[in-house]
Amino acid sequence: MAMDKNLAFINLAQTQKGQFLMGLLSWVMIAPHLGIWESALAVTGAMLAAKLTAHRGVLLFVTTTATTFLETWIGDIDTLEHIQGIMDASQVTHLSAEVIAIACLAMLMLLIPILLKWVALFPGSFLAKRPLVALLGCEFFLSLWMGMPGFGPLATVWIWSMIFTFTPYIWFLAYAIVDQRNDRSSPLLLQMGVTRPFWSPSYLPHGKGAAFLQKYAAKSNEELAVTQLKAIKLLFWANALFAFTEAIHIVFLDHLHIPTLPNAIIEFTHATPYSWRASWLALIISNAKYCLQIAAWAHLFVGVARLVGYRLPRGSWRPLESKSLADYFNRFHFYFKELLVDFFFMPTFLRYFRKHPRLRQFFATFMAAGVGNAIWHFFRDIELVATQGWLSSLQTFTSYAFYCVLLAVGVGFSQMRSGMRIRPSQTRIERVKSFVFIWTFVTCLHLFGNGSRAHSLEERLHFLSYLLGAS
Repeated sequence: MAMDKNLAFINLAQTQKGQFLMGLLSWVMIAPHLGIWESALAVTGAMLAAKLTAHRGVLLFVTTTATTFLETWIGDIDTLEHIQGIMDASQVTHLSAEVIAIACLAMLMLLIPILLKWVALFPGSFLAKRPLVALLGCEFFLSLWMGMPGFGPLATVWIWSMIFTFTPYIWFLAYAIVDQRNDRSSPLLLQMGVTRPFWSPSYLPHGKGAAFLQKYAAKSNEELAVTQLKAIKLLFWANALFAFTEAIHIVFLDHLHIPTLPNAIIEFTHATPYSWRASWLALIISNAKYCLQIAAWAHLFVGVARLVGYRLPRGSWRPLESKSLADYFNRFHFYFKELLVDFFFMPTFLRYFRKHPRLRQFFATFMAAGVGNAIWHFFRDIELVATQGWLSSLQTFTSYAFYCVLLAVGVGFSQMRSGMRIRPSQTRIERVKSFVFIWTFVTCLHLFGNGSRAHSLEERLHFLSYLLGAS
């Protein structure tokens, strides 16, 4: 029997001894990935917030804020690297990147409650009605403005630093604004505590916003114990996936000397390609490692959120069992899919092509899996605009844009088939066919969406033709 269904474990988890053991075990499993002190702070804050529900908002706010400022001060965030990059490019050497980062973060922490208060006071404002358009539009025009001549080095560094600091919060703020304009909005401290919370130190809201988290909050001591036991299981599974990913790297890349995908493309472009078999293995292994890493990090983040008492769905749910591309898209990266649905699919679906159901669904899917996907990834790498300019950044993004188009079309047609009540057969041979088709498509698509900008779309297409035996 699973420990979250075992009465002895559930009873133990409700005692001080059980809480201590769960906290210690969680820290051991989180520390290798988030850092020793970061994990200690996260586990302590999570366990306290889980038990002291009357003060949960304050505890989450304190833990999140402390984690953010401490990570910034010791230089353990990518924002600091981006700030240092623009300082080097602007030849500004008399300032500290850490000081600039802390100052920008402090200004952002003052700006967030002002924005939320504005939305509460003016629910009919453009920011309240179109939060994502307003936030992304602000970032777009500000970064476009910075590309124009006339700015001194110091102004360039400060404005770009503010952009870098603001970017990771955009999607969290969008959820907070949507929640704030509701009649039963969450308290301000809770909103601040879950705006890029300590369990989700990424650009993606694992757990969405405060309203979603409150919906999944444990309601009793027994439910909390079960939720925290599920957190332990999920953290253990995350570590197993991390270990499996490392084992793949050691066996195939270190011992069998299978090339990495970037190296395979480089050698192909230099007219000294690896063998056809080695090139295919490079692509398959790269995709396998990517899928495992997405699942492992999602499980880790959700596991910490479950320690707080939020019964959140897993971030990745058995993608190997997908029966269609649409099913795969839903299972593979749940919270990314939810973000695209909330801010791209639903607004499009509710507004356009109401008299044409199939076109309506396909277009909404394309806006989510295609346009929304591309926008999220482009703005995630906004530092490239600062150092390379808009034109170069867009040119190096063409491969991923192509990936988004193919993915959106594939998922769109898959959903249309489902809407036409064309269901995958449940026979064993048909399930095998579905598995082979989905993962062949996903693996080939990975060639264009592996996150690297080092190779052009043309080079990748030529490499794919080599894999398919056409060149």
